[in-house]
Amino acid sequence: MSDWEQFLDEVSWFLRPGESAAVGEARPWARGSIDGLPELSALLASATVTPVSVGGTDFELLAWGSSGHRRGWLCQPPREQEGDYVARTHMSFWKACGGIVERFSEPTTWWTNQDEVLTVGAAHVRIADALNDYAWLWEDTGLELPIDPDEYYAVAVEANGNLTLAHRNDGHLLLFAPDHDFAGVTPVVGFPPYSLLTIDGVPDLATWMEACAAVWRYQ
Repeated sequence: MSDWEQFLDEVSWFLRPGESAAVGEARPWARGSIDGLPELSALLASATVTPVSVGGTDFELLAWGSSGHRRGWLCQPPREQEGDYVARTHMSFWKACGGIVERFSEPTTWWTNQDEVLTVGAAHVRIADALNDYAWLWEDTGLELPIDPDEYYAVAVEANGNLTLAHRNDGHLLLFAPDHDFAGVTPVVGFPPYSLLTIDGVPDLATWMEACAAVWRYQ
C-alpha cells in the first residue's frame, strides 16, 4: 500500500464525493535542512515526499516509518514569498514546506487536533477579532489585554477556535484557548485559565516546532 493509500485509509473524509487525486511518484526529501531547527531538519531528511493534486490544488504528502507502520503530514507546497510578516524561523520553514493541513497515524504533540499548522491560512487569521469575541473573559474582572494583537499571528488553528500564537519578531509563543483540556500550560499572570496561556517549557516558536518534530521523529 502506498503512502497516499494509507493516508486515505485513515483520513477518508479528505476527498469529497466525486473528487479524485493525481498522485505523483514518491521520492526522498531533497531540500536540505532548516537553520536553527535540527530535530525538524532530521525528520524532514528522513521523509518520503509524494506530490498530490486535488481539484487543481497542489499538496505534498510527507511520510515516515516502516512498511505497514507509516505516518505523515499532508502539506502545502513550499513558499518563497517574503511579503508575509511572520517570524524568521517560520519564513525559513516555508521555503522547505508550506505547512500541515492533515496528518495520519500521528503521535500526540501540540499539533494534534489542529486544522492547520504553520500554513499561510493560519497566519492570516484575524487575531484581534478572535480576541475581541472573548474579551469578556478578562474585561469582566477589570483586566486589560497584555498583548498587542497586531504583533502576533496564528501558527496553528484548532477547529474549536483555539489558536496558537507567535510573536512576529521574536517568536514568543502563546495559546489563546477558551475551549481546551490541555495539560502542561499556565495562564498568563492574572488571567483566567481559559484565555491566554503559555506552554510550560516551550517559550517560543522554534522550541515548539522542535518539540513536536522530536516526537514525530522518535515515536
